[in-house]
Amino acid sequence: MSIEVQNISKNYGTQKALDTIDFKINKGEIVGFLGPNGAGKSTLMKILTTYIEADNGTAIVNGFNVNTHPKEVQKSIGYLPEHNPLYLDLYVREYLAFNADVYKVDKKRIDEVIQLTGLTPEAHKKIGQLSKGYRQRVGLATALLHDPEVLILDEPTTGLDPNQLTEIRELIKNIGKDKTVFLSTHIMQEVEAICDRVIIIKSGVIVADNKLQQMFSNENDQVIEIEFDVKIEEEFIKRLPNLKSFHNIHDMQWELIFNSDSDMRPALFDFAKELDVKILSMQLKNKNLETIFREKTM
Repeated sequence: MSIEVQNISKNYGTQKALDTIDFKINKGEIVGFLGPNGAGKSTLMKILTTYIEADNGTAIVNGFNVNTHPKEVQKSIGYLPEHNPLYLDLYVREYLAFNADVYKVDKKRIDEVIQLTGLTPEAHKKIGQLSKGYRQRVGLATALLHDPEVLILDEPTTGLDPNQLTEIRELIKNIGKDKTVFLSTHIMQEVEAICDRVIIIKSGVIVADNKLQQMFSNENDQVIEIEFDVKIEEEFIKRLPNLKSFHNIHDMQWELIFNSDSDMRPALFDFAKELDVKILSMQLKNKNLETIFREKTM
C-alpha cells in the first residue's frame, strides 16, 4: 500500500478542514483528488508531505507513519507544489545538481531525470529563459531526483497552454507506470485523461471514491441539457419525475439528471406544454466527470 489514510481530521479553530478521512492508494495507481476551493485538498496534501500534522488519525506513506517517521516519508515522496519554487538565475543542470546535493544522490541521476522529463533540448538554458511548460518539467525532474515511490502533484498543469498540457499529461502518465501518483487539480479533462481513479472531497468529507470508468457506469442516469424560451423557477423544475439533480447553467438553460430506465425527453415536452413554454433546444448528453463533480459537491 503506497498511501493509507485512516480517520484523518484537521481543524483550524472552529473550522473543520478534514473530517475523519479514509482511503488507500495502491502502488502504480494514478489518483485524481478533486474538490471545490476550501474543500480540504491542500490540507491533506500538506499532512501527507509532513508539512503539517493532523489533529487525529493516521497517515502512512510507503509504509512509514508521517508523524513518527517524517524523514523516511520525505525520502519516499516527490512533491510538486502548485507554485513551483525555482531559482530562475540558475541553469537547468546547475539547479538539478544543487538539489542532487541536498538529496545526496549520485550526479548520474541528473542525466536520467533530464531524459525522463524531456528536458534534454533545454538543459543548457537558465530556468528564467524557459516556458511555463518546461519549468514544470524542471519541477517534476527535481521531484524525481531521489527516485521516490510516491509522487504528490498539486495543480501540475495550472497556466499551461494546450500543447504544454498534452506534453505534461503524457509525462505524468509515463511516470505513473512505475510510481504511485496522487494529483490535485480543478481541471476535469486532465483527470479524465490521466487518472485511473478519482476521489472527490467536499467540506472535508470524501463524497466519492471510485475507478473512473465505474463512475460513469450507472446506465439509469440520463443527463439532459435543455433551454426554454422563458426563465423557469427552480420550484417548477423540482416537480419533474425521476429528477436526481439539476443545475441552472444560465438563465433559461438547465442541466437535468434523471434516474430512469425510460427516455425522459417526452416527459420534458409534456412539462413544457403544461407550463405553456417553448423548448428552444434539448440534448441528451453523456455523463462526464464535470457532471458527477457538480452532482457530488453542490
